[in-house]
Amino acid sequence: MNRKILLLALFSLLLSCAWRKPVSALVGVPGPDSLPVTDSFIQQLLGQRPDLFDSLLQNNGQWNISIIYTQVDRKGGNEPVLTHYRYNIDPARYFYPASTVKMPAALLSLQKLNELGIEGLDKHTTMITGAGYPGLTPVYNDPTAEDGRPSIAHYIKKIFLVSDNDAFNRLYEFLGQEYFNQTLRKMGYASANVVHRLEVSLTEEQNRHTNPVSFYDRNAKLVYSQPLTKSNLVYPQEKLLLGKGYYKAGQVVNAPFDFTTKNRLSLQDLHNMLISVMLPEAVPAAQRFRLKEEDYRFLYDYMSRKPAESRFPQYDSSYSDAYVKFLLYGGNGPMPDPAIRIFNKPGDAYGFLTDVAYIVDLERGVEFFLSATISCNSDEIFNDNRYDYDSVGFPFMKNLGRLIYDHELARKKKRQPDLSKFRINYNR
Repeated sequence: MNRKILLLALFSLLLSCAWRKPVSALVGVPGPDSLPVTDSFIQQLLGQRPDLFDSLLQNNGQWNISIIYTQVDRKGGNEPVLTHYRYNIDPARYFYPASTVKMPAALLSLQKLNELGIEGLDKHTTMITGAGYPGLTPVYNDPTAEDGRPSIAHYIKKIFLVSDNDAFNRLYEFLGQEYFNQTLRKMGYASANVVHRLEVSLTEEQNRHTNPVSFYDRNAKLVYSQPLTKSNLVYPQEKLLLGKGYYKAGQVVNAPFDFTTKNRLSLQDLHNMLISVMLPEAVPAAQRFRLKEEDYRFLYDYMSRKPAESRFPQYDSSYSDAYVKFLLYGGNGPMPDPAIRIFNKPGDAYGFLTDVAYIVDLERGVEFFLSATISCNSDEIFNDNRYDYDSVGFPFMKNLGRLIYDHELARKKKRQPDLSKFRINYNR
C-alpha cells in the first residue's frame, strides 16, 4: 500500500515538473496565454549577472521589463524546433510599441501587393501619393531613391535601415487602417490596433482617412489606383492612463497621460511575427504572411543591412552600424564581427524602448530570437524629453543581448544549423 502511494506521489510530481517545462514544438508559436508570465529559466540567466540586472529587476515595477527568448534547435533536414521562455509577460500591461509597428506595415505591404496580383505592380513600381483629405500630405518624388521614384521597396528599405517615420506613414496609407488591423487579427495577432501615423500630429478623423495612391510603370502608364479611404475600425474602448503627468504647451499637466487612442501591439505578437518571417516553416500557414521567395530575400537583406552598406538611400556617419540594433549593441557604435547579423525592428518613444530580433552568428552556428521592452521614464512624466534611454534602457538592451548570445555560444546542440539562407552579399 505504501509503495502504491509512493508511486502515485512520484507520478504526480513528474506530471507537475513536465507542466512547468517550456513549450517546445516543431510548428507553431505561442499565444498570449499558452506560456507562463515568467519562466524561471530567464530569471536564472539574469541572476548570473547581478551587477548588470539586479538593480533593475528589484525595481521592475518602475522599469516594467518584459523579455521573450526563443531557442532554435534543428532536426534532420534543418527543420527548426522552437523552445520559448518568457519573463514578466502580461498581455494586460500596455507598452507603447513605437516604431515596432513598422515591421508589420512592411510585411503587409508586400502581402497586399501579392494579393492584388496585378501585372506590372510590384514593390519596385512607382508609387505616387495624393492628398485627399485636409491635413494629409502628398508625395510625388523621393530624392533618396536612385531614380527619384517613391516605391514600396524604397519605403521598406528606409524603415529597416534607419526606422524612417515618413516611410511608415506612406505604407500606412497604402494599407488603410481596416486592412492593416483586421488582417493581422485574422492571422492570430489579436493585439493589433495600429491607428495612427508617426511623428505627425493628426486627429483621429485624419488618421482614419488614408490618401489616394497610384502606381505607374516606367512609361508613366497607370498600373493601379486606390482612392481616398475612410476607416470604420472599432477601437478599444477601455481607458488607458499612464504616469503621473505630461507636458503640454510647455507646461506640466499633473494628470496621467492618455494612451487610449495610441497604437497597440503586444511583445508576444511582434515576436511571433518575426518568427513567421525568419522561419516560416516553423509556424502554421495561417500565421505566415503571403510572401514570395524574392520578398523574403529582400526582407532578410534590409532587416540586417547596416546604414553604411546602403547606396540608395545613402546615410552619413551620424548613423552608426548599430543605429537600429538595440539588443547586443545598445543602438550605437560599430558592429565589428562580420559574422554576427541582426534581423530586427526596434522602437523608442514616450520612454518605452523595445527591440524584436533574430540574432545569428554565421560562423559559430548561433541563432536565437530575443524580444524585450523596458519603460525608461523614472519620473513618470511624459513628453518632457527626460527619459532614461542612455543611462538605463540602451545599456540594459546591450547587456541582455550579450548575456543571451554568450549562453547560446556555450549551449550544446545535437545538430549545427544550416544558416546559408542568411548569408547575404551586402555589396550589391
